[in-house]
Amino acid sequence: MRVIVNVPICPLILRPACPGERVDEALFGMAAEVLDAPCPGWFRVRTHYGYTGYAEGRHLLFGEDCAESWLRLPKAVITKALCDVLSAPAVESWPLVSLTRGALVSPQGAPDGKGWQRIFLPDGRTGYTKRSFLGPYYDTPPHFGESALRAAIVETAMGYLGTHYRWGGKTPMGIDCSGLASMAYLLNGVVIWRDAKLKEGYPLHPIPPESVKPADLLFFPGHVAIYLGDGRYLHSTAKDGSDGVVVNSLDPSHPDYRPDLPEKLTAAGSIF
Repeated sequence: MRVIVNVPICPLILRPACPGERVDEALFGMAAEVLDAPCPGWFRVRTHYGYTGYAEGRHLLFGEDCAESWLRLPKAVITKALCDVLSAPAVESWPLVSLTRGALVSPQGAPDGKGWQRIFLPDGRTGYTKRSFLGPYYDTPPHFGESALRAAIVETAMGYLGTHYRWGGKTPMGIDCSGLASMAYLLNGVVIWRDAKLKEGYPLHPIPPESVKPADLLFFPGHVAIYLGDGRYLHSTAKDGSDGVVVNSLDPSHPDYRPDLPEKLTAAGSIF
C-alpha cells in the first residue's frame, strides 16, 4: 500500500516509539510504501529512494486512490529554504502550511501577474506561493551534460551552507552528512543511497580518490562529503566549532584544512 507524506517533515524512526532515533526524514508530498504495521499508530515504510523506517500514521495520507491521484499530477519542488503556502495570493493571507526545500507540490496553471502560483496539495487543499520559490521536479537526471550536472549538484549542496547539524535530517531545518549528499543528488533527479557508504544497486560507484571532480563524494568512516574542486569539500559535521554544513580543505596549507579527516579517507564515489 502506498501512502503520501502530509506534513512538512515526517521523521523516520529506527523503532516504532517516540522519542526515538531519527534515521531519515520523508518530506511533504513524497510517496512511500507501507511494509507493515507493528503497533497502533506506527507504520514501517519504504521511501521511493529505498530507505526504510517507522513513521507515525498521523503524518501520512492513506488510500491507494489518493496516492494514485497525487502521483499522476505534475510536480514542482520547493527550492526556497522555507516558505509558506498561503490561502490566497496575498502576503496577508493565512498560511496553510510551511514547507522546506525538497517538498513536492502540484502547480495549477500559470503564475499571475504578481508572481503568485496556485498549487494543489496532497490532501486536496489549494494554496498559493511565489513561483520563484519553486523549481522543476526531476525523477531522472536532466539532460544537460556531465559538466552542467556536476555544477548543478554542487550548487544545490551549497544552498545548505550554514544549516545546523541534525542526525537523520535532510532539510534547511537541520541536516546530516548523508542527508546533504543525498538531497544534493535527489533534487537533480539522481537517487543515491541515503547513508554514508557506497551501496550496490545505486548509481554511485567507486573511483580512485585522486580522480575526484566536483560533485563526486568522499567517504570517511561513518561520514561523507561532497567534493567541490581545488581540494575543497562541503559536508555537514557535528564537530565543535562547525556544528553544521561547512567547507573544509584537504590541503594542509589551506586555512580551512581539517587534519582529522584526510588521513581517514576510505573511498571516493561518482555517478559519472
